[in-house]
Amino acid sequence: MTAFLHDAVLDAALQLIVDRCDALYICSQMPTTYAEATATYALGTKAAPSVGAPQNGAVNGRRVVVSAIADGSVTAGGTASHFAMTDSGNSRLLAAQALAAPVAVTNGNSFSLTSLSITIPDAL
Repeated sequence: MTAFLHDAVLDAALQLIVDRCDALYICSQMPTTYAEATATYALGTKAAPSVGAPQNGAVNGRRVVVSAIADGSVTAGGTASHFAMTDSGNSRLLAAQALAAPVAVTNGNSFSLTSLSITIPDAL
């Protein structure tokens, strides 16, 4: 059975990302833990990414938009296919998802990403 959740409930979950995210990692595959996001699959990081307030999703649900990144630091070479949002103070992986397209990165260079959104869809 699918439950109805008011927008305020979805916004509270997304607000945790806004309030606690202190780093964005690019990863070689989908992390499911903080350690995977920050070490095992990490290819680079951007400290203190700008995350906007919860808003209507592009199709449905609610989302937050992460501003474009122009100055992320690549810490290992490889192909970044996912990104992860983390809360280092609590060692938490807050969100992770695939990038729109994989990107090859080289250790010591910088990386850039267009804006990203994290969406919680409405129940169907």
